[in-house]
Amino acid sequence: MLNARLKVRAETAQKVAEAAQKIGYHARGLIESRIRADLPQLRLGFILQKEDQSFYQDFQIALESAVVTAPGVNASARFEFVQGQSPDELAEKIVAMNGRVDAVAAMSINHARITAAVTELKESGIPTFSLLSDFAQGARQHYIGTNNLKVGRIAAWMLATAAKRPGKIALFVGGYRWHGHELRETGFRSYFREFQPQFQMLDTLVNLETRRLTYEATLDLLHRHPDVAGIYLAGGGMEGAIEALREIREAGQISLVVNELTPESRAALSDRYVTMVISTPLQQLCADLVRVMSDSVLADVQSVPGQLFLDPHLVVPESV
Repeated sequence: MLNARLKVRAETAQKVAEAAQKIGYHARGLIESRIRADLPQLRLGFILQKEDQSFYQDFQIALESAVVTAPGVNASARFEFVQGQSPDELAEKIVAMNGRVDAVAAMSINHARITAAVTELKESGIPTFSLLSDFAQGARQHYIGTNNLKVGRIAAWMLATAAKRPGKIALFVGGYRWHGHELRETGFRSYFREFQPQFQMLDTLVNLETRRLTYEATLDLLHRHPDVAGIYLAGGGMEGAIEALREIREAGQISLVVNELTPESRAALSDRYVTMVISTPLQQLCADLVRVMSDSVLADVQSVPGQLFLDPHLVVPESV
């Protein structure tokens, strides 16, 4: 096996590699290289949002790990990032993957130009997978992420439970082109309508997932509605809301629910300015994503488009 003179079954080679790792054999790296060299080659493309944000940095690291350790394939990863919500920029990034990768996974708004770009890849035999927020239904291969309708209801339950008294409830979304935010808003409002009608739902605020806009909008919100009992950030920009609350409210006066565990949200949990974080299980998501991408490319029969829902991780102050 080590001198590459004889062909070894993949299952046998894997068992040898695992045994070498357990005993600390000095040539285990060579064994693992031999195994990977004999596996099917797979090029995977990933398009994520803002490269400077800690969540997407963690996302990239988790994806890189999942690609390197993917069983049964010798996979490589290509990453692209976008900074805004422009459908033209996102569509260009998707189309540019054509010929460079065997499958694409992206975080994207839902827009006709995005659907056209995904359709173009599909016609070239390249499947596209939507991450965290669905898009291009009918053209994309799979959606992978949390059930956003349920995420919205979880956030609503937490705010209603944590509120010291009935009051006004505020909701921020990144924009109405994010299908996931739309579903979270639907679940959020439906919960209050069903179970907590004594709370007053305010009009939804759009923050374009930016810290500065969220900060200014939160200050204005609390000035106009001093009796706000809870706030939910359905998308990004939570840093701005946390900053505003720190400036003009005592910890715990207003319940705040945000998405994704980052250094900022972890610190705000510890200080009791955030009531709960609804976090994506990145390690599981990335492992499942690479698996379904591999299966879709290597399978003899194309899989039926579908959805893969993951349970979110719920983090409260006592968890950190």
